[in-house]
Amino acid sequence: MKKNILLLLAGLMVVLVLSACGSKSKEDIVSDLNGKLDGLKGYKANATMTLQMGTEPQTYDVEIWHKEPTYYRVNLKNAQKDQSQMILRNDEGVFVLTPALNKSFRFQSDWPENSSQAYLYESLVKDIIEDKEVKFSSTKEHYVFETKTRYQNNKMLPYQEITLNKKDLAPISVKVLDPDRKALVTVEFTKVQFDASFDASDFDMAENMTRSQLEVPVMADLGDEEFTVKYPTAEIPGASLIEEKEMAMEDGKRIILTYDGEKSFTLVQEQSKVAPATASPTTVVGEPVDLGYTIGAKTDKTITWSYQGVDYTLASNDLTEEELVSVAKSVQVQASMVK
Repeated sequence: MKKNILLLLAGLMVVLVLSACGSKSKEDIVSDLNGKLDGLKGYKANATMTLQMGTEPQTYDVEIWHKEPTYYRVNLKNAQKDQSQMILRNDEGVFVLTPALNKSFRFQSDWPENSSQAYLYESLVKDIIEDKEVKFSSTKEHYVFETKTRYQNNKMLPYQEITLNKKDLAPISVKVLDPDRKALVTVEFTKVQFDASFDASDFDMAENMTRSQLEVPVMADLGDEEFTVKYPTAEIPGASLIEEKEMAMEDGKRIILTYDGEKSFTLVQEQSKVAPATASPTTVVGEPVDLGYTIGAKTDKTITWSYQGVDYTLASNDLTEEELVSVAKSVQVQASMVK
C-alpha cells in the first residue's frame, strides 16, 4: 500500500512539473516579444477597425505595411462612405494622402513613435514591454495583455486590451478602452504576414497616390453643393456656442462657429476643393493626428482635416492639445452643440 501511494505521489509530481514547464509566465512572453521584434524585418496585415464613439458604429478596413526600419504604409478605407486615406512614411518624411481630393500633406514628424497605434504591431509590443504594471492572462490559444496607452488624449482612452496568438505572437485583436473599461475602438486582425517582401515603389508617395485613385477616383468639382453643418459634442466646460456665421465664397460657402467662455474656440467648415493633378505635397508644421474617422494635421493651437468633401479647421488659444483632439473627434458624432 505504502509503495502504491509513493508511486501515485511521484506521478502527480511529474504531472505538475510538466504542466509548469508547458505554461509561460508574463516575463517569458515579454522576452519572446522582444526577440520577435528584434528579428522582424517587415510585415503586412489586414484589419477591421470599429469606432463606437457616436450613435452608430463606424467600420473601416485597414491595410498595414511596414518595412524595417522606418517605412510605413497604412491605408484606411470606409467602404460604405467611399472614404480613403493613407499614412505613408519613407525617407522623405511622413505623408497623409487623400486620393479623392488629390491632396497630400508632408510632415516632418517622428510618427508613429510618438503615440500608441492600435493597428501597428510594433507599437503594441512596445506598449506591452514598457508598461511595468501590464496585466496578463492566458487562454487556450491566446495571450491577453491590458496596458496603458500613450495617446495624447490619454484620459479619454487610457487603456487597451491586446490579444496575441500563442503560436506566433501575431495580433488577434486590440480594444482601446475608456476609463470605465468600455471599448471605444476595436481592431480585429484578419491576416498577418510576418517577414513580408516589398517592391521598391511600395512606399513611394506618387505611386501610392496613383494606385489609390484607381480604387477611389478623384471627386468631381463639388461646386455649390450644400453640406450639413456639424457641431462638436465633446463636453468642454466653459465653452458655449455664441455665433454661427455663414459666408458666401466664390465656389461655395464657409460656416464659422464661435464658442466663447474660459475655453473659447472656433470651428470653420467649408466645401473641399480638389487639388490640381500637378499639385505637390503641402508641407505642414505639426503632427498627423488620428481622429478615428479621418487623419488630420495638428499644431499646438489648431487641427485641420477633411471628411466627406468638407474641410475643417479648429483653432483655440484656450484648449489644451488633449481638448483640441477631443473636440475634433466629436465633430462627426452627431449634429448637436457642445454642452
